[in-house]
Amino acid sequence: MSESVGSTNHLTRNQLLVMGELSKVDGPLSAYEILDQLRDHGVRSPPQVYRALDKLVEFGLVHKLESLNAFVACRHPGGEPHEKTAFMICENCGQVFEITDDSLTKRVAALARDTQFSLTKSTIELRGICRGCQAA
Repeated sequence: MSESVGSTNHLTRNQLLVMGELSKVDGPLSAYEILDQLRDHGVRSPPQVYRALDKLVEFGLVHKLESLNAFVACRHPGGEPHEKTAFMICENCGQVFEITDDSLTKRVAALARDTQFSLTKSTIELRGICRGCQAA
């Protein structure tokens, strides 16, 4: 089943609820944090949240931050590739900045090619302190 990137048409109720929670915040949320927010809406078990998250990731609407075991709503315009994404994660406030950079994507692809590695997906997570927290 294919869904266009950025489209919320034809999402299930749980997918819409999960997407709504992720869209409200600048930082990442774990599946259990999402579950806590959605209990009053009838979402009662972790598998309900994980199924919704899996589909939202598949549709390109959500990204999983592996190092945090958490999820963020996709912030870049529809149509851009999701196979090679980078994030800057503020260790102070938790804000996540999504990066789309052609030169970074090309460099990662070249590194894989140079080592004869067949790259199918990459997620780069850069951790540090954002500009706002540095100024505070």
